[in-house]
Amino acid sequence: MPIVVDIDVMLARRKMSVGELADRVGITPANLAVLKNGRAKAVRFATLAALCEVLNCQPGDLLRWEAEDAEGG
Repeated sequence: MPIVVDIDVMLARRKMSVGELADRVGITPANLAVLKNGRAKAVRFATLAALCEVLNCQPGDLLRWEAEDAEGG
């Protein structure tokens, strides 16, 4: 998938655990793991806003686009 989720990077920069982030954002650790591991099909703007507020970052710090390779990536 060409959208890459960089929540791990921000968690490391903020020295925060997945469990703490999930608690502070108000989502389950399982749902956060789905998002974090790139398996989510969608993310609500309210959830993205809460992640940005808790992590003190911009949406572009959490999500980025990467081109797929030409051989079917």
